[in-house]
Amino acid sequence: MTTFLVPDMTCGHCKATIERAIADADFAARMEFDLAAHKVRIESALSTAKLAETLEEAGYPATVAG
Repeated sequence: MTTFLVPDMTCGHCKATIERAIADADFAARMEFDLAAHKVRIESALSTAKLAETLEEAGYPATVAG
């Protein structure tokens, strides 16, 4: 599971947009959101780089949270 810091993710609409984008790329992906911390944990068959690219294409640039 990879945790991403998504600074622009602030509300339910943001969450729904990210969920749709990731599900379109990998329908079996599992996600956990922490809106207050601006973090999303994603378990997916996709690479970390592909997940980051998918988030950016959805309008939510992200970095891997260390």
